[in-house]
Amino acid sequence: MQQSPLNVPKPTWRQDEELDIFSDAVGQFFEKECAPHVPEWRKAGVVPKDIWKKAGEMGLLGASVPEEYGGAGGDFRHEAIIIEQQQWKGIDGFGITLHNAIIAPYITAYGTEEQKRRWLPGICNGDIVTAIAMTEPGAGSDLQGMKTTAKRDGDEYVINGSKTFISNGQTANLILLCVKTDPSQGAKGISIVGVETDKVEGFRRGRNLEKVGQHAADTSELFFDDVRVPASNLLGEEEGKGFIQLMQKLPQERHIIGLQGVGMIERAIHETVEYVKNRKAFGGTIFDFQNTQFKLAECKTEATVAKVFADHCTELLLKEELDAATASMSKYWISDLQCKIIDECLQLHGGFGYMDEYPIAQMYADARVQRIYGGANEVMKMLIARTL
Repeated sequence: MQQSPLNVPKPTWRQDEELDIFSDAVGQFFEKECAPHVPEWRKAGVVPKDIWKKAGEMGLLGASVPEEYGGAGGDFRHEAIIIEQQQWKGIDGFGITLHNAIIAPYITAYGTEEQKRRWLPGICNGDIVTAIAMTEPGAGSDLQGMKTTAKRDGDEYVINGSKTFISNGQTANLILLCVKTDPSQGAKGISIVGVETDKVEGFRRGRNLEKVGQHAADTSELFFDDVRVPASNLLGEEEGKGFIQLMQKLPQERHIIGLQGVGMIERAIHETVEYVKNRKAFGGTIFDFQNTQFKLAECKTEATVAKVFADHCTELLLKEELDAATASMSKYWISDLQCKIIDECLQLHGGFGYMDEYPIAQMYADARVQRIYGGANEVMKMLIARTL
């Protein structure tokens, strides 16, 4: 891979030759199979299904799913490497980390044995593309405000409602749907139900939403009109556990956003150093200006702090010690810094930085949502403040 502009030594969790081999393989997959197609994916607004199958064949899907369910039997270290390489290679919009490190763990941790055997092998080989549907037109960071319901009717649930801003929304054929199984119980009435979209009636995908950035990501509205699913699709075996399940898994999701931020920051600085050292102006290069050097020195320093902190959070997560407040720090602080550093880097590109064909322009647009999804950064600050 390209040489990182940061000089951060490998953290303890990364000191394993097998991980270096895995990192090289992942980087080559993204570079050969994905990078040449990113422009067409951005235009189409979706990553085609065949790339999911190729990722499955390469063993990149279900990297941390146990081998007995078709996975690679790895752990979060492998997911962190996939995130790092995806950012380095600029493969934004491919929802592999959502699929691998956010959705699969819900099924691994909370699914019944039958659910694991039914869903995980397909998740690992690319036959099943997943989404998780929390956000609604009237409920974003306030998950307790969701209105979508699943009412028990014999051996089935009847689902009514809608979701929006759902990543992998156009391609997913298994959606972990957050619903109210008992609307009178507030958070205690929330459950998660698996909806297999190829097997139900009354399910509709809305339009593929047009966004500021992340143009290759299919982000959609979803509609559920009297959709019937087997009662055995309830994640776990008990109603009303959905909110607890979400709260237990959200720290990992939020730290993932922090890791994505660090990866993109490293790439932004790398691209910018390359640009300013080659761009001529006033008889020298842009890098020769003291302002350029000072700005990049600031970026490198802040990025180093972010990477060291992110590695620390990964270490905590691997020990199952990453609490909600610390994960919120990773998510909010790194995503804020990501937008700040990329803005500085774009400025150093001058007018070319505003041209969409330059990676820095794409990063500028793609980064902005990091401060919103996974819980708005303002909500992260509220969670942190509760620990004071």
